[in-house]
Amino acid sequence: MTTMTEGSVREFKMPDVGEGLTEAEILKWYVQPGDTVTDGQVVCEVETAKAAVELPIPYDGVVRELHFPEGTTVDVGTSIIAVDVSGGAAPSAAPPAKPAAKPEKPESAEVQEPKPEGSGRQPVLVGYGVATSSTRRRPRKGPDSLAGPAQQAEAALQTELNGHGTPAAAARPRPLAKPPVRKLAKDLGVDLETVTPTGPDGIITREDVHAAAAPPKPPEPVQETPAAAPAPAPAATVSYDAARETRIPVRGVRKATAAAMVNSAFTAPHVTEFVTVDVTRTMKLVEELKQDKEFTGLRVNPLLLIAKALLVAVKRNPDINATWDEAAQEIVRKHYVNLGIATATPRGLIVPNIKDAHTRTLPQLAESLGELVATAREGKTSPAAMQGGTITITNVGVFGVDTGTPLLNTGESAILAVGAIKLQPWVHKGKVKPRQVTTLSLSFDHRLVDGELGSKVLADVAAILEQPKRLITWA
Repeated sequence: MTTMTEGSVREFKMPDVGEGLTEAEILKWYVQPGDTVTDGQVVCEVETAKAAVELPIPYDGVVRELHFPEGTTVDVGTSIIAVDVSGGAAPSAAPPAKPAAKPEKPESAEVQEPKPEGSGRQPVLVGYGVATSSTRRRPRKGPDSLAGPAQQAEAALQTELNGHGTPAAAARPRPLAKPPVRKLAKDLGVDLETVTPTGPDGIITREDVHAAAAPPKPPEPVQETPAAAPAPAPAATVSYDAARETRIPVRGVRKATAAAMVNSAFTAPHVTEFVTVDVTRTMKLVEELKQDKEFTGLRVNPLLLIAKALLVAVKRNPDINATWDEAAQEIVRKHYVNLGIATATPRGLIVPNIKDAHTRTLPQLAESLGELVATAREGKTSPAAMQGGTITITNVGVFGVDTGTPLLNTGESAILAVGAIKLQPWVHKGKVKPRQVTTLSLSFDHRLVDGELGSKVLADVAAILEQPKRLITWA
């Protein structure tokens, strides 16, 4: 979004980079005051709660000012760079403004900058443009909006009298309270003018009235103490050793992950089941596929076959691929599979997904997995790539962990955790032999997935990994 100011200067505002995000952190500026920019040139990189995104400028000109330095978190709709589009001489370079704790949002829609005439509907693209509604706030409720017609007339009369010399105390607004609270105050003989409100926007609550009506506590009797008794030492205050501790602000991907996990844990009733399986034949198949010409240049690993096994299990048990709609009280079954892969990145854990993974052949799935992981580790995953997932795999085995009880990705009904694959003694064909063994765990939302369905899905995945030839007959 841009706004014309001072004639030839345009202000480029922090855009809504997708998925209704409300803020982003400026990671890096690629331009400085005095630099010439062209339409479509990337001027900075920002990190949202989803991923890092590069922002292009939508016009030609000379950079006049950078409003915020790197590392500042800026609200969507706040101007971040001023560009002179007149084509005149470049202004003298000036450093970015000092970091602010956080840009202040306007109190109401009346103070928003007007859009230029004829601008029409502005685009909302990844890295360009912002919906005007994303920065508006609803006006705060005041006494006039809560009072009825009689109270509004009374307030108007008081205002008029006050304008003709009546003392200012006569224009004092009426205490804010709902009718039941006013009746309670009247029954208890409490003057609302004397009550201290604790409710939102200064509204008096029932608890405030009861507190005002309660009789004052009698003063505690003064107990004489021996003159020789020493005064007790004050309690030690909690202190922090700044020299040996580091405080890290929670923002970006870490902030979004924390919020999503809390929401998942306290919204969906989680159940986790486990199975230990012999994957020796799967490991042999991985080695064979590495030599196959169809997989030349592709990364082939156990995760590829585990992903394919899960897709086959979902096909055999489609009810697992669903979500719970709390508002509508409905189960929404998905007829497509967007397969999420939990990926550790320098910025934290993210879960991008492969769109329509159920339609891909094994080589196509290998190619998609390779691109997904590489893009995530480079920090270039787009917000859209992390939305719309239907079921997820998390590979904790790469860290040497046997298994885990993963939390559901918000909006999904199941997540499969894969443990470390280790050589262990195993009974095979009646004899104890060293075999490649791993433990799988499946967490699911018990509101829409019962124990039978969850067990069937987990058993199908295990059966395919134990006998990967089932991929041919079950797929």
